[in-house]
Amino acid sequence: MALSGGVDSSAAALLLKEATYEVLGVHMRLWESPRSEYQAHRAETICCILGIPYHQVDLQKEFESCVVDYFCREYRQGRTPNPCIACNQHIKFGFLLDKALSLGADYLATGHYARVEHSGDGHRLLKAVDTSRDQSYFLYTLTQEKLGHVLFPLGEYSRDEVKQMAKQARLPIATKPSQDVCFISQKNYATFLSQRFSGTPGDVVDTQGTKLGQHQGIANYTIGQRHGLGLSSTQVLSAGKPLYVIRIEPEHNRIVLGHEKELYSQKLAARKLNWISGKAPREPVTAKARIRYKSKEAEAILFPPRHCEPERSEGEAISDVHFAQPQKAVTPGQAIVFYNMDEVLGGGTISNVKIKMQNVKIQSKNEKILPFELSV
Repeated sequence: MALSGGVDSSAAALLLKEATYEVLGVHMRLWESPRSEYQAHRAETICCILGIPYHQVDLQKEFESCVVDYFCREYRQGRTPNPCIACNQHIKFGFLLDKALSLGADYLATGHYARVEHSGDGHRLLKAVDTSRDQSYFLYTLTQEKLGHVLFPLGEYSRDEVKQMAKQARLPIATKPSQDVCFISQKNYATFLSQRFSGTPGDVVDTQGTKLGQHQGIANYTIGQRHGLGLSSTQVLSAGKPLYVIRIEPEHNRIVLGHEKELYSQKLAARKLNWISGKAPREPVTAKARIRYKSKEAEAILFPPRHCEPERSEGEAISDVHFAQPQKAVTPGQAIVFYNMDEVLGGGTISNVKIKMQNVKIQSKNEKILPFELSV
């Protein structure tokens, strides 16, 4: 059982013990900070309360390489990363899962709010019953092989039920709020990134290419950003309407500003694709898509993977996605995850490669959408 020291993983461990599993609590040492000491102590305390063995795994080097370096690299290249997805893919369900299986464990359990359904046809990743806490978005990189060895005990419970069961078992409930990014305190991304690399100054321009100002590094910007653009009040007023970052051009070291209406896109391309079933669609299919964790799902047509030019990303597979309605602030580097009702079909990373135009009509609100079907 992967124990972070928080209420969710401790309640998951409680549920497994009550279900008569033989449970071993494992805490990952990922990042040195005062908070990491606090979390390790809590994880060990939880194991004592539950009467289960406690084990600590040092994955700091792996975390630095697979998560922190990736985080910095993406920002440096003008993309907005999702370190939680990278951590799940490479650390929790990579190194930690491998370690658990090597120790003779049958499963790795975590405190994620999601469900796995097993059948003779394979394993399906599903949303949690409590959709307000659903974390399936962060798990789209799981494969059939890995899904056969993971447990999500909290998938059938609401957060209130989880907190109540933890309270009844006298498990500690954290008073400190969790961090969005565990290795950056107080959400100070700019300071953290500046300690890792130096930004190169460049131009801030409008959509016509007119220079409006100068930035101190593209890593300080993300799509949809409105504040901290480095413009004078006179420049902002002369624009007539609020300005937003609508495009980041790392090849020109340039930030492009525009008005809110210019933030909307009806198409995107996704790379680094993973399909939960292990089979990519062979025909265009209609599904729901989410372009960031907090965004609403949107109707979209997902096209079969194609391959980009060999000189770009070694010809990796790219899928084009066309939305029924324009989406605000589609951000390269973020994940897009595809759903069919409660089932996670797969996902990928939003790319800034050129989108291939497809001969397809996107349905309006009053038109019947295509039924979802995956060709095998």
